Amino acid sequence: MLGTLLGAGITHSFQRRTIERTEEFTRGEKLRQERIDAYSAYAGALVNYRRTLIDRWFSRHENRTPAGQDSEESRFRSYETRSQAQEALFRVQLLTSDEALVRQAWEALDTVAEVHRTDDRDDLAERRRASRDAINSFVAAARQHV
Repeated sequence: MLGTLLGAGITHSFQRRTIERTEEFTRGEKLRQERIDAYSAYAGALVNYRRTLIDRWFSRHENRTPAGQDSEESRFRSYETRSQAQEALFRVQLLTSDEALVRQAWEALDTVAEVHRTDDRDDLAERRRASRDAINSFVAAARQHV
């Protein structure tokens, strides 16, 4: 009888550990998937915001649209895409404890936000390159967390 009780206790202990490990693995995998979703959504939001700002620059400097109409529309579109990028950034902040990654995410947003703030086409090209590099750097840093 003592052997049976001892065997049942040991079996219970092993089963409990197995369940705990399985639950820990499941939680870790779910967090990993959420991070992948959040980081890629943020990078995508930055790309959309960047594209909107470039369109805004061309709308303003190349006079591709009737005066005042689309420049106001492109400005409002840029506000909307910036808000979407900020929302995605908040999700990144919630899912990571790495302050360096959060700082890099903010720096990427700031770099993208400066794309259209120039009157010179060569400077625009340089800002486009810098913003693309900032987004790619964020993605490379985020990859280490998934």
